[in-house]
Amino acid sequence: MLEKMEILHVEKVIEEFETMTKDTENVQRETLKKILEENGSAEYLQNLGLNGRTDPQSFKACVPVVTHQDLDPYIQRIVDGASSPILTGKPITTISLSSGTTQGRPKFVPFNDELMETTLQIFRTSYAFRNREFPVKNGKALQFIYSSKQSRTKGGLFAGTATTNVFRNSQFKKAMKAMQSQCCSPDEVIFGPDFRQSLYCHLLCGLIFREEIQLVSSTFAHSIVHAFRTLEQVWEELCVDIREGILTSRITFPSVRSAMAKLLKPNPELADLIRRKISGLSNWYGLIPELFPNVKYIYGIMTGSMEHYLKKLRHYAGDVPLISADYGSSEGWIGANINPNVPTESTTYAVLPNIGYFEFIPLKENVEEQVHDRGDANILSMEPKPVSLTEVKIGEEYEVIVTSFAGLYRYRLGDVVKVMGFHNSTPELKFICRRNLMLTVNIDKNTEKDLQQAVEEAAKLIAEEKQEVIDFSSHVDMWTDPGHYVIFWEISGEVSDEVLKECCNFLDRSFVDAGYVSSRKVNAIGPLELRILRRGTFQKVLDHYLGLGAAVSQFKTPRCVGPTNYKVLQILCDNVVKTYFSTAF
Repeated sequence: MLEKMEILHVEKVIEEFETMTKDTENVQRETLKKILEENGSAEYLQNLGLNGRTDPQSFKACVPVVTHQDLDPYIQRIVDGASSPILTGKPITTISLSSGTTQGRPKFVPFNDELMETTLQIFRTSYAFRNREFPVKNGKALQFIYSSKQSRTKGGLFAGTATTNVFRNSQFKKAMKAMQSQCCSPDEVIFGPDFRQSLYCHLLCGLIFREEIQLVSSTFAHSIVHAFRTLEQVWEELCVDIREGILTSRITFPSVRSAMAKLLKPNPELADLIRRKISGLSNWYGLIPELFPNVKYIYGIMTGSMEHYLKKLRHYAGDVPLISADYGSSEGWIGANINPNVPTESTTYAVLPNIGYFEFIPLKENVEEQVHDRGDANILSMEPKPVSLTEVKIGEEYEVIVTSFAGLYRYRLGDVVKVMGFHNSTPELKFICRRNLMLTVNIDKNTEKDLQQAVEEAAKLIAEEKQEVIDFSSHVDMWTDPGHYVIFWEISGEVSDEVLKECCNFLDRSFVDAGYVSSRKVNAIGPLELRILRRGTFQKVLDHYLGLGAAVSQFKTPRCVGPTNYKVLQILCDNVVKTYFSTAF
């Protein structure tokens, strides 16, 4: 009886969402009021002269639009243990660390119970819509999730990556039970100190429970692809463990070994079955449904910089549907994927109007002015006024501004989104790119999305030779005169110089921005440079971030490596094996 009571009532969640999104404007007004009332005693708000007012007009008149840099001194005081209310009414006891892949170093972001509750609301909402289309029942999930250690700040606060803070929260496990999406791996594996050992054990648990696995997931598509690339390397060792019922000596941590020993019993029949299944595959196509016959879908964030991994993920997935997870960041959540049936590349996110107060800076009118000035604060005066959640227009692009329950007020998230439509009266957003990830030498402006499309098109040339781009990044080299774009590729095998030269030219021609093309024609931007990397280079980049305390489940390959991110740039440059310069112009 207790078990039944714990199961999430899917139709009730959907009904609540429908009711709320039919009244988005009022819900937004009430949400802002609640945020300001709960945090009215905070020093930051007190100093801005709101004097108890909670209406949107007063809020926008008194509170400036800010970046993380503006709030950093306040957050630093919280991190150092200041006991007075600084950004929130209630004390902040936990700090989230962003992945650090955008700027090269992690940011501190406040995390509290209210933020945890909005996280669970997003999870419940998208699960409800997903489960209506792809029902899972009393099964297990093969979840490639990893929790890095929580540390203590100078002021005694818990600090960990955003995913770690979520996974370690007692509410997370309850929510996963209610959504019948419990991880097949024991906690000791999820919270294991070495992600490689945890990954091996996740794969082993998945194979032990192969008949019960109903979904495969991770925070990002990158982690799922990485897991199955690893399986290609270690499957025979996994089979030995299953056959003999003894865990490989590569797993060294006693807590992990002890937890796995409870699951692992000699099973030669299963080992033989896995061997037959894998031996029957052609180039690993359809690996996931072959090993996990009852899997309903594969789930993780698959938009933005994750789109590069979709081709490989589809290869592993065969005909199993891919569903992109929800839209959020270390700072908080924005929207849920309520259309799980659409192709992954067309995923949109319906904004939940009660999880924060949202505004949007229109980008169309003044993109030209923004490119020339890197300091966010200086461009505010030139920008159009932010519009509210219900004032956005279909087809337009915006930068997202968030006011959260965790002490961020009119905070520039740095994401560019496009409004694709409305669900009732709340917008459905498509993630376009990070705004500050821009390849630019002078008047040119190419975004992360432009880079991704260029790489995808050029990669078709090596696909003809049965090779693939495992991962990629870029850099603007201003040491040369004139400056030029550098694209880094790690590829799966040998490709002829002739084809790679053509790839280099193809990349150069693929940047169709008018400023870039005109500058290349007059040599105001130098020839694009393609640098081929040693196999395993992006693994070294991942290792670098893990060494800084990042969690693998939060890792995103940096697509544009700036001069401040010199450690990653050094790893890339130290592992170049071939270089090509474009002759396209």
